[in-house]
Amino acid sequence: MSDLKDKVIWVTGASSGIGEALAYVCIAEGATVIISARRDAELKRVAENCKTESNQLFILPIDLEHTENIEEKVQQVVSKFGRIDILINNGGIAQRSNALKTQMEVERKIMEINFFGTVALTKAVAHVMRKQKSGKLVVITSILGKFGLPLYTTYAASKHALYGYFESLREELHPDNIDVLIVSPGFINTDVGVKSLTEDGSEFNKKSPAQKKGMDPMDCAKGIVNAIKTNRHHKYIGNYEIFSVYIKQFFPKTFYKLMRLMTKK
Repeated sequence: MSDLKDKVIWVTGASSGIGEALAYVCIAEGATVIISARRDAELKRVAENCKTESNQLFILPIDLEHTENIEEKVQQVVSKFGRIDILINNGGIAQRSNALKTQMEVERKIMEINFFGTVALTKAVAHVMRKQKSGKLVVITSILGKFGLPLYTTYAASKHALYGYFESLREELHPDNIDVLIVSPGFINTDVGVKSLTEDGSEFNKKSPAQKKGMDPMDCAKGIVNAIKTNRHHKYIGNYEIFSVYIKQFFPKTFYKLMRLMTKK
């Protein structure tokens, strides 16, 4: 898929951060883009910033925590555009809380949004792609889908789950000419940390120093789009932190020693 011009691309979590940047990059590539998130006002802001023809952009609010109307949302897209070429699952929520102090309701919320909501939308779209006999499913996980860190237990668990699910799904859908791309960002300079859930479900309201120094969301989005166009199956995106995945794989003792030093209070 070397050219995204005229492709119908659906981006979740498009009201800020990586998702917002993806909307801009995909529009610039000439794609028709559906942008989804919970916050309708922010989606309208993103749409205004796109400065494109109204028929090239469609705002479709969606809440991944509540998936009862997912099929209806998918049918809205199909009715309007006739097809869905690419789904980019970017919607999600982060965490910043001690595991033993975190309320179960908070942990369920994180899994519901990051995993079950993503799976529900993906399955509904995959049925459409099967009828088309073509399509690409993209899921934005994290390097924390490859290892865990203190205060990110359930978030890391949700990202680990996405890895297992989408790698398996890729093999199931291969005969239907549907491809799966797994993207693992490192530290990206977005507000995802600010909106991270704490032990009682309230927002953390702080951006970590690592995120402040992280990759610009537009650079991240361009890397994702390049991975889509070059038919990659997996892509790490970030700065030096992505090498932590390889350090863990080949030098696990060194990895854990470094992680404990970095997270030591």
